[in-house]
Amino acid sequence: MQKDGKYVYCIIATSYECNFGPIGIGGRGDLVSSIGFQGLSMVVSDHPLNHFVVNPENILAHQKVIEAVMSQFNSVIPVRFGTVAATPDEIRNLLDRRYSELIELLNRFENKVEYNLKGLWRNMSDIYKEIDKENILLKKLRGKIDKTDDKEKKDLLIVKAGELIEDALHKKKDYEAEEIVSSFRKTVVAYKHNKTTGESMFMNTAFLINKGREVEFDNIMATLGEKYKNRSDYHYTGPLPIFNFIDLRILPEKWEL
Repeated sequence: MQKDGKYVYCIIATSYECNFGPIGIGGRGDLVSSIGFQGLSMVVSDHPLNHFVVNPENILAHQKVIEAVMSQFNSVIPVRFGTVAATPDEIRNLLDRRYSELIELLNRFENKVEYNLKGLWRNMSDIYKEIDKENILLKKLRGKIDKTDDKEKKDLLIVKAGELIEDALHKKKDYEAEEIVSSFRKTVVAYKHNKTTGESMFMNTAFLINKGREVEFDNIMATLGEKYKNRSDYHYTGPLPIFNFIDLRILPEKWEL
């Protein structure tokens, strides 16, 4: 029979044993509860010690448990996905060893939540027309391509033009993402740009904000949506666990994915 360990979701500041219901990762309906040490607790559920599956269902379950904890606690420090401890005693030893560090993190991120914002251009044809108009080097290169009859030389020029367009597109993405971020500077605590996917996505940004400013964030998004309604679409989610602003490793490498 496979031995169970303790899957770790997050850290909270409480001396009381908590019960968050049968919502544990892995689809077995394991109870999510807490294991504490001197006012610090890790939120855990039973999980096979040496068998962990990385799939969308488990990633979502990990996040959903943390969100359930966030509904009851103002300071929640998420732990890296896929962290499994061997025993409750190992959990308590970890809390003891890193007590000062974890208390400091809980204080620093108290009442903080994350919002994720994606921005996408509506019409890429218009964006490429702008690049053509703005980029002098590209204009000159297109002129050379039109005047070149030699196929080999023309192909090389076309490749170079493609590189110029790609570089210009990246710069335009960076510029417009920063323009949007500037609207939030008085509202957010911090932000982090993440990798975009596809040519039309020009921003994929995480914002750290104080609880209580969610309506302010919503209002700014409504203003931006109206201002750029003919140019871009915006999709945002939150409040979320602060995954983009902390990557907490609490166990030796042998326990990590």
